[in-house]
Amino acid sequence: MTLVVDVVASLRARGLTIAVAESLTGGLLVAELVSVPGASAVVAGGVVAYQTEVKHSLLGVSASLLAQHGAVHPDVAVAMARGVRERLTLGHRQADIGIATTGVAGPEAQDGQPVGTVYVGIVWQDHSEVVPLALEGDRTAIRSATVDESLAALQRLLERPRE
Repeated sequence: MTLVVDVVASLRARGLTIAVAESLTGGLLVAELVSVPGASAVVAGGVVAYQTEVKHSLLGVSASLLAQHGAVHPDVAVAMARGVRERLTLGHRQADIGIATTGVAGPEAQDGQPVGTVYVGIVWQDHSEVVPLALEGDRTAIRSATVDESLAALQRLLERPRE
């Protein structure tokens, strides 16, 4: 089985839903999740918040946070994950897990961050975490690696013992 199939199966087995907010991956992560038959039972949806202003207006990322650090920052990744989780509701219930990607795919640095700097934010219950990545390669390779690393982080989270 592939990693994405395992992630979707783990979500289904636990009765969990997920919402996805993406910047540099531009929809690739949610597309990978929904490529799995039956994903509609667990994927609430996805938001591509490519422009910084959309991170604020649609996902509720603090304007002061964005002004102070720019869009490529660990706190922005968590805020995006929290925002998409709250906004993509199913039956008046927010998604169980929010995941977000923000970073620099290139070809140029952004917000003072070099190409390959990526943050994956994950919010689940009262827990939040950031997976910092320093990726190499061209734009396509960085975006693809971000999807792979995001799925791996989700699987690690789902494999943790329940509290």
